[in-house]
Amino acid sequence: MTTLHSRSRRRRVVAAAGAVSAGLLVLSACDKPTPIATITVGTNSVNSEATCYNDGKALDTASLTKCLKDTGIKSIKVDPDDTVRFGVDPKIADNGWTILMNGQALTDSSTKTYRTIPGSVFFNAQYGASGNSTLVSLKEGDKTVLGLWSFKLKKDA
Repeated sequence: MTTLHSRSRRRRVVAAAGAVSAGLLVLSACDKPTPIATITVGTNSVNSEATCYNDGKALDTASLTKCLKDTGIKSIKVDPDDTVRFGVDPKIADNGWTILMNGQALTDSSTKTYRTIPGSVFFNAQYGASGNSTLVSLKEGDKTVLGLWSFKLKKDA
């Protein structure tokens, strides 16, 4: 019985070591990941690496325009009565960041890692919203744009 237990344990150790090695091999072949931005609504959240990022260097206007038109962005449902929470990596916050709604600044720049906005804002025509979904982007940088993270907020009412 002891022999069977030690073989089983040995197989698990070998399998775990193999999985770790394979994971490290895959990671070594990837580009350096960008800082992460997260949106949380209630108990649901979605996070993403940057839609546009140049390793902390300024992005040009053409790159930004292309990024704002990106269709492969993550989405989250938002009830207008909910609070939408935005969280950013400290690396983003250090450079200042602004919340954009449909490409227009919704907030002033902040160096905090966390901000909240009422969900109703994202579906209110007064703030430039139209329809049942809104493109929200987080822009890193005050004077120059260093990165852009985009999300689609879908009305859930």
